[in-house]
Amino acid sequence: RAAQLTMNRDAIRDLAASELGLVTSKYRYAKNLEEVQAAAQHTGLPCVIKPVMSSSGKGQSTVREEAQLEEAWAYACANMRGDRQRVIVEQFVDFDYEITLLTTRHKDGISFCPPIGHRQERGDYQESWQPTPMTDAAITKAQEMARTVVDDLGGYGLFGVEFFVKGEEVIFSELSPRPHDTGMVTLVSQNLTEFDLHARAVMGLPVPETIRARPAASAVILADQESDQVSYDGLAEAMENGADIRIFAKPVTRPYRRMGVALATAGDTDEARRLAMEAAGKVTLTYS
Repeated sequence: RAAQLTMNRDAIRDLAASELGLVTSKYRYAKNLEEVQAAAQHTGLPCVIKPVMSSSGKGQSTVREEAQLEEAWAYACANMRGDRQRVIVEQFVDFDYEITLLTTRHKDGISFCPPIGHRQERGDYQESWQPTPMTDAAITKAQEMARTVVDDLGGYGLFGVEFFVKGEEVIFSELSPRPHDTGMVTLVSQNLTEFDLHARAVMGLPVPETIRARPAASAVILADQESDQVSYDGLAEAMENGADIRIFAKPVTRPYRRMGVALATAGDTDEARRLAMEAAGKVTLTYS
């Protein structure tokens, strides 16, 4: 049930907003251009248009003028998964920052990791850092909403729950019932990574109630063209500043595909972000 609901943006949004009463942005669904235009009048411009089923930001675009709606609809249709030609049109949220709250549901209850800040481009994450500063009130709101939706979905494991934050306002965005891409920072920030927590929960092993993180950051290593043969250079230079590099060994590249990640720790997250981005920039992909 959790996989079915979260793989479909309309299903998880209806659950969160209509059934559980979580705070979300204004939204409507559309299955043709005329409905997209009507939905945009409801949400106002700018708005965000996404396929109800896709991954890693594919098919997602921000529309700032009415003339862009047709192009956004066509782009969403060309990049959607599944057999339903349907999009969600969302109000553009002018947030201060966005977070992922890694939430582990296990035999003894629910545990939260410190919030992870992240930056996205084209609907896909480019860098993440942990912990990210939040007020106690905002953290409490995020944890309450995450607990509500995860308890409803049920099952044991780690969930990546995404929120927009504007001042003290916390707005539910999306949820993944599995370790999260932005959570790769936990490979160096936490003694128990997101993968450790997921495995412990699934196997019925103890999960700490309180999970702490040292300042750390991740930055993605992207491909820029299509190829079925790729090699990686600059790894030694990238690791000179103490960063760690993880290459995913994906057999095929395409523009903007995430092929690896750079990880770094420091005395604060700003410095960790600088080190991770610097390391990622030193890794070059060679295609043949």
